[in-house]
Amino acid sequence: MTSDLEQRARELLQTLDALDFTTLASMLADDAQGIDEISRRWLRGRAELDEYLRQLSGAIADVHSELSDLVAREYGDVGVVTCMLDQSYTLEGRRVQITAPTTLVFTRTEGTWRAALVHTVPLPAAE
Repeated sequence: MTSDLEQRARELLQTLDALDFTTLASMLADDAQGIDEISRRWLRGRAELDEYLRQLSGAIADVHSELSDLVAREYGDVGVVTCMLDQSYTLEGRRVQITAPTTLVFTRTEGTWRAALVHTVPLPAAE
């Protein structure tokens, strides 16, 4: 059986795949943080994350994300999801494929899980 937290993690990535940045921003906590693998920097706060994603909208296409080895744990109103992310996308005409151990931290606000941290660390390609 899929937990609400696991389902929310999957919805977050499906929304990213759809490039639906308005809905994606609504799924974030106000003080959300994330690592941008492209610019290699931290993004802090919903506004900064939303601005960054909207800037990508013309440069990124064909996003496809798969989550595996997913474990979701709830600690009261905090949820932690660890998983492996296999993702492919086209960035400025170049196809990119990553595999990344990923941690998602959610906070429950008024009964809804909102992403507070998205932390992915792409692994170098296997030789």
